[in-house]
Amino acid sequence: MNTATSGPAPLAGIKVIDLSKILAGPYATMSLADLGAEVIKIEHPDGGDPTRGWGPPFVGDDATYYLAVNRGKKSVTVDLKSEEGQRLIDRMLEDADVVVENFRPGSSLQQVFDYRDLSARHPHLVVLHISAFGEEGPLRDEPGYDMVAQAAGGLMSLTGEPGGAPMKSGYAMGDLGAGLFGIIGVLSALVERSRTGRGQYVTTSLFECQLAMHVNWATNYFADGQRPQAMGSAHPNLAPYQAFPASDGHFVIAVGNDKLFAALCAAIRKPELADSDDFRRNRDRVQNRERLAAVLSEVFAGDTVDHWVTLLKAHEVPVSPIRHLDEIYDDPHTEAIGMIGTVPHHTGALRQIGFPVSYSGVRPPLRTAPPRHGEHTREVLGEFDAAVVG
Repeated sequence: MNTATSGPAPLAGIKVIDLSKILAGPYATMSLADLGAEVIKIEHPDGGDPTRGWGPPFVGDDATYYLAVNRGKKSVTVDLKSEEGQRLIDRMLEDADVVVENFRPGSSLQQVFDYRDLSARHPHLVVLHISAFGEEGPLRDEPGYDMVAQAAGGLMSLTGEPGGAPMKSGYAMGDLGAGLFGIIGVLSALVERSRTGRGQYVTTSLFECQLAMHVNWATNYFADGQRPQAMGSAHPNLAPYQAFPASDGHFVIAVGNDKLFAALCAAIRKPELADSDDFRRNRDRVQNRERLAAVLSEVFAGDTVDHWVTLLKAHEVPVSPIRHLDEIYDDPHTEAIGMIGTVPHHTGALRQIGFPVSYSGVRPPLRTAPPRHGEHTREVLGEFDAAVVG
């Protein structure tokens, strides 16, 4: 990956004041920074973003969790609960474009930075507020972490083996989903502002975004009224579309249509399966998924993952071994697409995952390392001649 400061910068000239912490907000603002925005991360003088301590592992003084979602920003320490700090932020907002915050609904800070007051003084501002459960309803004032969102929003009920204990997803899909939808909200509000000259109050929540990602699970339930259940690696609407055990591990196949099923049957020398009334069409395979999975599992147990992956690829059946992260990071394909780069850090070169969108074939460069606590306080606040801790 190109790590120089040159490169596509769609959001060059946009200034973001990041009042958020933990994951959803910082992930959104890091993405805006990747796209060229100037992002000023406001942290409390006493310790800053809590994720700085979410380790081990640590690199230098900061936990890798913090380092994962804060590159490209400037860290400024301000006590938001002090009148002096609030006056300072208000001055910073005069030439800012976006504010991102995740203050708990009803908290003192949300009242201080109420959008109605902000927009009266700064009508150009786009303010993104990320909460746990949204702006209305009986849960609106509840605090929330990613796991709470996964539990309340249904993801944990759909993750894991049938009849097994509920499980959270391997990624923080509650926080990351809210961060991604928050980015969409900010960018669309900036487009609208280019027409009207006025900002917007953009809101989303971990809970709302969990519901938005139910997609086919929701429409399945709306259609038949049956409570969706965890299915392991299987798919509620396709079969076979799941992991299977080979003699030395597991791999997945993704049969998305009847033609691919026929190709699978030809590859494993069981063409009669594709001609069977029980398995010919996808709707038949879904209804008889247990019997089909048993037949395929018996076949796949007879050879290795590499054997089946090579064979099925030759027959153009979508297939993959189940890989670990170390294998992915050492993979030639990962290197070829340039998703991993480095930024200079006070401890040495810091590896980072890049932004997953390219512009005219060029990926946005990794610009600067995640800042140390208060690293840019004097630089940023110097223009205000503010006697705020730094």
